[in-house]
Amino acid sequence: MDIKIQQVEASKIEGVDFSNLSFGQVFTDHMLVCSYTNGEWENPEIIPYGPMTFEPSARVFHYGQAVFEGMKAYKDDAGDIFLFRPDESIKRLNASSERLAMPALPEEIFHKGLKKLLHLDTEWIKEGFGNSLYIRPFVIATEPAISASPSNDYKFIIICSPAQSYYAGEVRVVVADKFSRAANGGVGYAKAAGNYASQFYPTSLVNKEGYQQIIWTDANTHEYMEEAGTMNIFFRIGDKLITAPTNDRILDGITRKSIIQLAIDNNIEVEVRNIQVSEVKEAAEKGELKELFGSGTAAVVNPIKGFKHKDFTYELPELESTYASFFKEKLMNIQYNKTEDVHGWRVKV
Repeated sequence: MDIKIQQVEASKIEGVDFSNLSFGQVFTDHMLVCSYTNGEWENPEIIPYGPMTFEPSARVFHYGQAVFEGMKAYKDDAGDIFLFRPDESIKRLNASSERLAMPALPEEIFHKGLKKLLHLDTEWIKEGFGNSLYIRPFVIATEPAISASPSNDYKFIIICSPAQSYYAGEVRVVVADKFSRAANGGVGYAKAAGNYASQFYPTSLVNKEGYQQIIWTDANTHEYMEEAGTMNIFFRIGDKLITAPTNDRILDGITRKSIIQLAIDNNIEVEVRNIQVSEVKEAAEKGELKELFGSGTAAVVNPIKGFKHKDFTYELPELESTYASFFKEKLMNIQYNKTEDVHGWRVKV
């Protein structure tokens, strides 16, 4: 498979302040673009990052056929580039596409195209613990037609954005008892663009109360904890780690499954099961709830300082040693090639 490359005439990197980056607002010089037409993916190419032209009738604007992934590239002290579990990312992208009646992307295009793109924009990947290049692969429906049916034409695109250590500040959350993120039989497990759009309004309501995110509960009863904002969620009750099982409402997080494996590796008791809101509140009242934290690509692990459910509020204790910091350090040491990778998660580009 040949991937054409059209390089920029002059890089814009000299105008970027890498010590003061806002997440997801600065983009590298190039992007990968591939078209799906006449039943097949064809003509992958790397071109200068810039605006693209689509018909106003492109189906993505009307019926929401859009899926994406989130990944990072890291550079170790020797200047080598690494990805973290990229096979899981393409597998999940294609699972998301299948749910939205979109064509699967050949893995060769994904892996080969991403490798060429990263080598071309290698100067944008800065060395140093915490620095990374955020990678956003996505697929959108581009056929100009407004009949309510799947598109026949699509674009696969990868854009990249340099990132620093992600710190969201102190995070406190509201446990949902009205709004839902996803329902049984829906698209909650897919990284569909509409999943995130539907969160913005209820999240804006809790922001007005001084909270940063929502812990989503099951749509049927609102009795079970499922996800936190755009992250998977973990509970530490005593010394036991608990997280909800994946299903058609919950994203199969790559960081989540890595934390579960690291817990097993380090003899930390971990349970993957449904967890009731009432159980978490009872543990809090007894002083047994030690930690809440979210996991995801951007933040890796994000501690939650407190939560509210109806009239109940609780502040998590300040601990000298936390599971959140333990797992974050373990994961980042693997990602930045600082420790042995016994599971083969780290892939050199």
